[in-house]
Amino acid sequence: MPNSPEHLEQPEHLEHPERPRRVTIDRDGPLLVEGPVEVVGDDGTVSVSSRFTVAICTCRRSRTYPWCDTSHRRRVKQHEDKPVPPETDDQNPEASS
Repeated sequence: MPNSPEHLEQPEHLEHPERPRRVTIDRDGPLLVEGPVEVVGDDGTVSVSSRFTVAICTCRRSRTYPWCDTSHRRRVKQHEDKPVPPETDDQNPEASS
């Protein structure tokens, strides 16, 4: 019966509630999630990590997606001008000895 005492007991995982998982958002980087975690992709694949903190890719450039591999560090922000190539001695006559 739904109202019997055995049905009023909470499942074991609810008897000792943990504090909420913390997710840290980095505007130019990954989501940092306190682990362990299971990440379910849009195609239904499940990725599991038991690390104490995991970095979830948000730029979708990671070769290890859904985990961040710092590929976001190599991208140029859309609102910035094109990167200036480093100067060489041929381009900067003052740099010669």
